[in-house]
Amino acid sequence: MSQRIEYLEKALAPYRQQLTVHPLYSALRLPNAVRLFMEEHVFAVWDFMSLLKGLQRGLTCVELPWKPTKNRTTRRFINEIVLGEESDLDQDGVPNSHFEMYINAMNQVGANTEIIIQLVNDPNWKSSIPTLAIQDTTKEFMQFTFSVLEENKLHTIASAFTFGREDLIPDMFIEIVKESEKASDVSYSKFLWYLERHIQIDGDDHGPISLKMIEELCGDDDQKWEEVTEIAIQSMQKRIRLWDGIAEKIARQ
Repeated sequence: MSQRIEYLEKALAPYRQQLTVHPLYSALRLPNAVRLFMEEHVFAVWDFMSLLKGLQRGLTCVELPWKPTKNRTTRRFINEIVLGEESDLDQDGVPNSHFEMYINAMNQVGANTEIIIQLVNDPNWKSSIPTLAIQDTTKEFMQFTFSVLEENKLHTIASAFTFGREDLIPDMFIEIVKESEKASDVSYSKFLWYLERHIQIDGDDHGPISLKMIEELCGDDDQKWEEVTEIAIQSMQKRIRLWDGIAEKIARQ
């Protein structure tokens, strides 16, 4: 690990700690709480895929006629990640994106997918976000993501993509969901598969690749590293706010 990445990881450590011990996790012991969680969290799963495609658009050629992009290393990095995120195999061995896996998991537990499906298929999706019947903190999370994409700086998109995402979910979260499953008459097998699979590939494959991608994109440019650090911190702060909002919703209902 380079000194730049080590410095960045140290700057993010306090926020990681907040996420690891967030009170939201203990609130998920009740079966209905898991459904409420998924109905908000799915929007973060969706905008993660949008960050992924933003990187693919900027780092590979998606136009006609095809021509090779400048940086061969980052080109390979993002194509590897796209394969795993957009065309992974689900628990039945069927090719699926992680977003589609999540929707299938929501259907299995009886969570409402109507709002997210409508948003994904809405040609005016951006102007629709403020009107959605979801937590304001979830809206803020998405709006931050798309503001980063609109700036179209590949190093900051990579930062938002890499930090504040599913690798921050602690093992304790999975164990709590398993306990909730035992206390209900509903199977969470698809949700548990999603969590375990996503954490596995983030930690073993995509996490390290994403850090290398950031190093490639920033090089020795101090300003880029400062911007990457700023976006990384903001991404984690938005994730904490997202968790806060979901915890409030569960407590309220």
